[in-house]
Amino acid sequence: MGAAVTRAIRNFNLENRAEREISRMKPSPAPRHPSTKNLLREQMSSHPEIKGEIARKDDKLLSLLKDVYVHSKDPVSFVQVKDAGTPQKPKEFRLPKDHHSDMMNVKNIPKGKISIVEALTLLNNHKLYPDTWTAEKIAEEYHLEQQDVNSLLKYFVTFEVKILPPEGKKAIQSK
Repeated sequence: MGAAVTRAIRNFNLENRAEREISRMKPSPAPRHPSTKNLLREQMSSHPEIKGEIARKDDKLLSLLKDVYVHSKDPVSFVQVKDAGTPQKPKEFRLPKDHHSDMMNVKNIPKGKISIVEALTLLNNHKLYPDTWTAEKIAEEYHLEQQDVNSLLKYFVTFEVKILPPEGKKAIQSK
């Protein structure tokens, strides 16, 4: 029932609407730049056959145009081909080393990564006990690469507060 109503509305006054669309003025071309108008007039007056050539339709070209078929595909990116060929193996996880993980809701940590709390802990342990907490031991304990641990110990330090009394004044004694 709904299709019949839709068809009746779509076909209502179809001939008049089509006739109105056909008789409507076609869009005019964009205005030309004033400097080229004079050149075009000169060319048209010196070569009147150009006007006829512009308006004429070439059947040979139209038939060739009808035979043209463009078939294209988006190029497949290298990353997609690589991912499709090798299935991704599941990551290995480890449990956090300390009891502070409850505060941050950390359930498991991928191997080769550490949490902020663990990073601060291992940096502090290395600073306080460098003989015990060597780079090799830290790498083994936290499942990290040796090179990453060496860079971590070299470029990162924990926050340290030092209060130095001024040299010229005596320190204030606390009561």
